[in-house]
Amino acid sequence: MKTPTIACLIGLLAANAIQAADPPPAPSGETPIATINEQAVPLDLFRLFFSERVRQLNTPNTPELQNQVFNEFVNTLVTAQDAERQGLDKQPGVQYALDLQRIQLLSRLALQAVAEGAQPSDEALAKAYEERFGDAKRTEYKARHILVASEDDARALIKEIDGGASFAELAKTKSMGPTGKTGGDLGWFDATQMVPPFTAAVAALKPGEHSKEPVQTQFGWHVILLEETREAPPPALDDVRQELTMDLQRDALSGYVAELRNQAKLDLNEDLIKTNEPGTAQPETEKK
Repeated sequence: MKTPTIACLIGLLAANAIQAADPPPAPSGETPIATINEQAVPLDLFRLFFSERVRQLNTPNTPELQNQVFNEFVNTLVTAQDAERQGLDKQPGVQYALDLQRIQLLSRLALQAVAEGAQPSDEALAKAYEERFGDAKRTEYKARHILVASEDDARALIKEIDGGASFAELAKTKSMGPTGKTGGDLGWFDATQMVPPFTAAVAALKPGEHSKEPVQTQFGWHVILLEETREAPPPALDDVRQELTMDLQRDALSGYVAELRNQAKLDLNEDLIKTNEPGTAQPETEKK
């Protein structure tokens, strides 16, 4: 098969493949794009391959890219056919790997369907907003921090600050964080914008105080200076609409999975569980 003779066809199919918002007008389903070694290759299979490769490569859609991806597609098919001829698909573990890909895909599709069907109404969003925010005031903090790699480094900084060293100047010279060049200035933030250990440490300080013990997060070790606090009104509903929508969808997904688990008939291999064989894990269930 000569690439130049199919360039126009690839261009049409490729363009359709990446226009997710508009269903492609070309035939789909079992319509073959090619026959390779007497195996008909469905058009939609190529569309899926093309769209995935475009996302992976993250490059503009050009005729050159279309030819490149089509050739990759053909190469993938002929090598897969050869693997089957050699019986490689019958090797131990291969079928399990294929089965795993299948069930993971089906699981994602099921969860996606639930999420799409769980788009909250305006009433549900308003209720969630009232429950979370209501008319309550929220505290905002203005703080600085110095991020270092070790607890010992953080303790050394605290000792310098206790001795009268400038927090901002130390941040400029010692902090690994992106705010170091501005003296560790974090600006104003509320409790939801920082990781929990950092928020807890800030909330325990009074304005003008710095942390007397290093604060560890997944980013490293922090020394924190709280400069000011203020009371702020709750955010507008439109400002947190997406956040609330995601939370409600997450709740719907959790409920969906929990219901399926409760309804599932789960028979455990007790001997295997007791021996704690590698690759086995204690399931999320209680023995009745």
